[in-house]
Amino acid sequence: DLAITVITAFLWLVSTFAWAKALADIKMSTGASIIPGIESCKAPGTTCRFASVTSMGTLNVSVVFGLLNMVLWGGNIWFVYKDTNLRN
Repeated sequence: DLAITVITAFLWLVSTFAWAKALADIKMSTGASIIPGIESCKAPGTTCRFASVTSMGTLNVSVVFGLLNMVLWGGNIWFVYKDTNLRN
């Protein structure tokens, strides 16, 4: 049980960081900074502007809950460890 709990906590931590990195990439790829890279915006006489930003608050909350869930798994490690015969 202890090994499974440790592995689960570690994998939860890794997956939360992977999701946070992917979210940062999504924000960068959909932000105003992409306008200079669009070929049709470079055409003479063309003006491109960034009109709106989609709220990503719920995605930010999902990263926070992922970290909080990892903390819960980390706390569970202690309780599982106390129930093993590994301690003196």
